[in-house]
Formats: sequence, structure tokens, C-alpha cells
Amino acid sequence: MNFNRLICISFFALSLSTHAEFILQTNPKIQGEVEVDIADLCEVANNTKQYIEAFPEDDFAVHAGTVIEGINLERVVKTLEFLCSSADKTTFSQEYLLKHFDFYRWLPDKKQANMLAEQSNNAVKKRLLTSIPEQQIFITKYYTKLLNASEVATDKYNQALYSLPYDEQELSLKQADKNQQHLTRYQLTRQQIINGALRDSDLAKPLIWLTEEALHDVLLQGTGVVDINGQRRYFNVHRNNGITYDYTIGKREQSRYWYFSEVPSTLGYGQTLADKIAIKPEVTFAGNVKQLGLGKLFLINYKVGGKSFNNMGVLADQGGAFDNNLFQLDFLKGSYFGWKDYYQANKHLPDYANTWLMLLK
Repeated sequence: MNFNRLICISFFALSLSTHAEFILQTNPKIQGEVEVDIADLCEVANNTKQYIEAFPEDDFAVHAGTVIEGINLERVVKTLEFLCSSADKTTFSQEYLLKHFDFYRWLPDKKQANMLAEQSNNAVKKRLLTSIPEQQIFITKYYTKLLNASEVATDKYNQALYSLPYDEQELSLKQADKNQQHLTRYQLTRQQIINGALRDSDLAKPLIWLTEEALHDVLLQGTGVVDINGQRRYFNVHRNNGITYDYTIGKREQSRYWYFSEVPSTLGYGQTLADKIAIKPEVTFAGNVKQLGLGKLFLINYKVGGKSFNNMGVLADQGGAFDNNLFQLDFLKGSYFGWKDYYQANKHLPDYANTWLMLLK
């Protein structure tokens, strides 16, 4: 690695197994325009701050981060507050950001990425993981899934988004966790459900009906958006079957299955459905909430056609792919029907970017 531009103070991962670093830079090389909707950024920042303040007992997510020394939660909250105090601005200049924020360059955990690449039977994943640069983060993109759907089962729309099974409807998450061996949710894999296990035994209520391909997509993306009878409706993951996401295989092979609930908007992290953080595209990141902690502000810098661009967003969402993952962030991009229209809109964006954690000075 070339550390000539890095200040000597570095904050190493507390666990030697992570091999990720966050290094304070006095003069980060941030070039190009800073593209961000400041009002949307403020809204996500404020929603995340409210969650942090409302649920201090959520030690999974509400903390300063377990992989960076010298950072406290109060500073994270003040950073989020400052974003909203700047909401009347129309743009963030580089001079403004450098004046008000400290920048910690994130160097990826290449060891973990390479280990997952070796285990993977997916050629694309293997290539992307092994190609992560020494000083850049793997930036994936996710989206809310626009759905063509039916309110009733048809030959075409033959897979349901199911709400929680009937035997769990009245149980809190804590109560359900204590009764796993007796509950439907923990007994069935994705493949069994696709083959009719819930439908044949009438074990759960179908919310809407999709094609099988759309079901795999929305299980991966986490949020479905559908227009039915002139009304836009949102469906968000609620609770899963307890099977871990397998980073090394494709979406169709995953045994993990999510049950859904209808919600008022796109939602990110939360211990319960009612507490989830409302998020917006282009200003939200999903990532390793367990190790990084909610509310971290990140700036990513990348080049397109020789021109440098920057995006900013708040860590307000997570996913199974981020367990023990300190080499990747997932950037919420918008709403798409599937891979083809998503790819057409985002194919110009690179897979890797210079990435900084930003904290108010």
C-alpha cells in the first residue's frame, strides 16, 4: 500500500481477524463535485439520530463502532445533527466539508474478501471480491424492487409475499425467539415455500402474488413497491427463517427466506418493524451495522469517463451479506423492475470507490 498521503495516526480494527483500517487523513484527495440531495440527506440523518436516541439498549447497532478506536457515539450524533443544520445549503463544497469534518480513509478487509472468493462457486462474485483494490471499498448498489403483481394467485403470478405465519402473529420477536422449535417460520426453507409448503397447508397469509423471479429479487433487495388499482404500496422484510445468508452462492440457491409486512415507505434498519428507519435513495448506505454502528456518514469518490464524482450517505440499513464484512458498502439507488433496467441506469458506475468515514470536527 502507498501511505505517503496518510497521516501517521491510524485507528486499527480492534480484532486482528478483520484486517480493516480507518486512517485519519489531514488532507484527503477528494476531487470532483459532491453530488447529494441535502434535504434527503438531512431526513435520513434525522431519522437515524432519532432511532439512536430512542433505543440506546440496542447494543447490536447503537454504538460508536467496534472497529475504530477513539470515536464516541456523541460525536456520531453531533455529525448527524450538523447535516440538518446545513439543510438550507444547495451544495456541499469541498472546502466546506474539509473545514467541518475529519476524514477517516477506510481500507478494506481484503483477507476476508479473498477467503469468501475462494469459497464461492459464483464466477462473478469471485472476480469482484478478488479484484478489490488495496485502498478502495467494494461499492455494490441495491434498490427497491418495482413489482408487477396480482392480488390473487394466477398461473403467472404464483408466488406470494407472505406475512408472518398465523402461529406467530401475536408474538414479539423475543417471544418468538424462545419458541423457535414450535414455530412455522423456522421450519421451512425458501425452496420448500416456493414449492407450496405454506400455501398447501394455509400457514400464512399471502400479501400479494409475484412471479418466482420477482420473488427472488425482492427477497434479495428487501423492499417491494407495487402499484395496484392506482395505489402505490410498499412491502418490507419483517422476520426471516433463521437461516444465514450464504455470500458464496447466488440468489436462487439461498435457503434464507423473509416474511414481509406492508409498510408506509422504504425502510432501513430497526429491531422491530414499527421501529425501522425511513430511508431515501442516493443518501443511504447498507453495511456492517454490527461492527460500524448506525449513523456513520460516508463519502465515496470514484471516476466515470475520467471525471471524478462524490456521493454522501448515512449508514442506516443492513443485510445478511454484511456479517463479518468490512470490505463493502451497499448504496441505495432507487426503484427498478429488475436487473435490466437497474443495469441500464447504473452501468456507468464503478464497483470500487475511495471511501471515507466523516465525523464532525
